[in-house]
Amino acid sequence: MADSQAFCVAEERSGHCAVVDGHFLYVWGGYVSIEDNEVYLPNDEIWTYDVDSGLWKMHLMEGELPPSMSGSCGACINGRLYVFGGYDDKGYSNRLYFVDLRTRDGTYIWEKITKFEGQPPTPRDKLSCWVYKDRLIYFGGYGYRRHSELQECFDVHDASWGGVPPQPRAAHSCAVLGNKGYVFGGRVLQTRMNDLHYLNLDTWVWSGRISVNGESPKHRSWHTLTAIADDKLFLFGGLSADNIPLSDGWIHNIITNCWKQLRHLPYTRPRLWHTACLGKENEIMVFGGSKDNLLFLDTGHCNDLLIFQTQPYSLLRSCLDCIGKNAIILKSQISLLPPKLLQQVFQKITFWTAANYRKEQRIQKGETENKQPRVSSC
Repeated sequence: MADSQAFCVAEERSGHCAVVDGHFLYVWGGYVSIEDNEVYLPNDEIWTYDVDSGLWKMHLMEGELPPSMSGSCGACINGRLYVFGGYDDKGYSNRLYFVDLRTRDGTYIWEKITKFEGQPPTPRDKLSCWVYKDRLIYFGGYGYRRHSELQECFDVHDASWGGVPPQPRAAHSCAVLGNKGYVFGGRVLQTRMNDLHYLNLDTWVWSGRISVNGESPKHRSWHTLTAIADDKLFLFGGLSADNIPLSDGWIHNIITNCWKQLRHLPYTRPRLWHTACLGKENEIMVFGGSKDNLLFLDTGHCNDLLIFQTQPYSLLRSCLDCIGKNAIILKSQISLLPPKLLQQVFQKITFWTAANYRKEQRIQKGETENKQPRVSSC
């Protein structure tokens, strides 16, 4: 009998950072709501998800710890997780930290970057980032400026680029395809957008708003945009212009310049202010976020991992999944497999055992919540 404690999962959260490096998904930071209070999650914890086995593990961190924050921007370069910006009890941040994820002894040590040339971006949160040629390129976000600088609410250095830049925004999404940094939607003043732009990251020239062919996704903020393959972008979730949490998924083909809505998504599980990372076989791993409109009802933080398959899995992957799902039936035959396959098979058995356990826990939790007495107000 497997130990149920082996199938733990990272805590519920929104506004966190998540990156993939190698076979692991790393999750840090964010917040939850407890009795109408925003509680920032511990800054000395990082959670890892083993993509092959499906197991979560929490690691304690050391060094120059970043403050506990939400709305920070996390990105991975050469095995290092960089975290910039965010919001905590003291306000907005423009501090930059990194941690080496490829630790040999399991120790994760934060370092604060203090030696740099030039001026850092102004303090902000709900920003996005492009990673290109070992550079971190930040765009947008909410923040503040000195009274003498209050010509607008956002810090936009439009003098340094060509073309027509997007309007200043926050809670948007960014992704890189080739040498182009794409940005979609987000909050602009009192409205939400569904515009698509790209910045040429070699020439610093903006495309202007891209006129797409056919139907486009709804206006939204707090969504994710993820590059898949060499010519496609995957858009998921967010909060609509009429304050409805969204669960729709779209793929944009940059060659045909068309959006195509995916019809097989779990439409009963909306997400906003979540994270999305690309897996080994172009599957999208969506973690955490909220299922509520955070501006009015902040009780629905999540800790489940949604997997979106954007292309057929390899024959090996399909066979391993089949064995993992039917391990009890195939128990007497598994030992006959070639030794090179056995380790992968055992990982898949663990993966599906953990997945089934968590599914049962969610069902039991739902049944328990449904049995709670409802109190009506007079």
